[in-house]
Amino acid sequence: MPHAIWIFVLMLLTACAQTPPPRDTFRVATFNMALNDDRAGGVIERLRGEDPAVRKLASIIQRVRPDVILLNEIDFDEAHLAADLFQRRYLEAGADAIRYPYRFIAPVNTGVFSGIDLNGDGVAAGAEDAFGYGQHPGQYGMLLLSMFPLDSSRARTFQKLRWQDMPNAERPHHPDGRVFQADTVWSQLRLSSKSHWDVPIKTPQGVFHLLASHPTPPVFDGDEDRNGRRNHDEIRFWADYVVPLRSSWIIDDQGVRGGLPADAPFVIAGDLNADPLAGASFNQAINQLLKHRLVNPVQPRQMRDQAQANTASFGPVTGEMRVDYVLPARTLSVLGSGVFWPAEGSAEHAWIDASDHRLVWVDLRLR
Repeated sequence: MPHAIWIFVLMLLTACAQTPPPRDTFRVATFNMALNDDRAGGVIERLRGEDPAVRKLASIIQRVRPDVILLNEIDFDEAHLAADLFQRRYLEAGADAIRYPYRFIAPVNTGVFSGIDLNGDGVAAGAEDAFGYGQHPGQYGMLLLSMFPLDSSRARTFQKLRWQDMPNAERPHHPDGRVFQADTVWSQLRLSSKSHWDVPIKTPQGVFHLLASHPTPPVFDGDEDRNGRRNHDEIRFWADYVVPLRSSWIIDDQGVRGGLPADAPFVIAGDLNADPLAGASFNQAINQLLKHRLVNPVQPRQMRDQAQANTASFGPVTGEMRVDYVLPARTLSVLGSGVFWPAEGSAEHAWIDASDHRLVWVDLRLR
């Protein structure tokens, strides 16, 4: 493609990301902001000051202006101070201020000490022996922001669902066939490394369910592939959850059994830490959703010429990957999509170094 035409295409795609969707549609996004700190309260300290990186993160959201956005990796605190500060001091500031009147936030497993030896080193201590890897409770948390009211009374969380309760779970084993964790340990493991959320959202067109999660990366383990197998099953959770005949094993944190009702509109969103073509995923984990009969495998448009819409850049060794997803039910109409990854040299390109992930968005209409 001639250089001048390619520049025009980049400008057109950037303009699409800046233009709000038509009134009869709504824009759903996900964004791993990498807004975490190894110190409890460290993110709150950053947000109380003037943090240039956080300002860039807010600028990206202000530019794309999604109606609903799931934020991964914003540390959770019981008083919700980080969420308050990020919204008030950053999103609601400046010429492009954006205000989300509704939000959903809940505890996650990261940093919650299990009291048992989960990583098999003979000692029950440290971040690897938390129910989800983390230096303190709430690290790498999640936050859902919405322009539309949430049906919070019907929201469901699955923080404490046990991994062993999943039929045919990919339990970690040593290469010689021995189980990696003894039964007494395996029986206490939680499936979700953070949490899984089902939050009904009331749009002017009707209600859809935002299905939010952030599975563990399928790396940082050993030959037993415990993180790869957990990532696979955290993704499989949604594959089962949206099919009534496959979801009877699922029990939420309030003790309610089952998944989504048949034909309920849904959007699966989050940093799922699984690339369909590359990386260390166990058994092509993301294809459980990309090839699911009820899921639209939307591949968002990228602002650069490449084989697939990558959504993260992990440096010169790992490179770029597609790990962040907004995947609607096939019953929803898709009118547009994109990854916020501006061309080098543009003013917006200077913002993206604030996170190793890029914001992904899809414009939808309930049929």
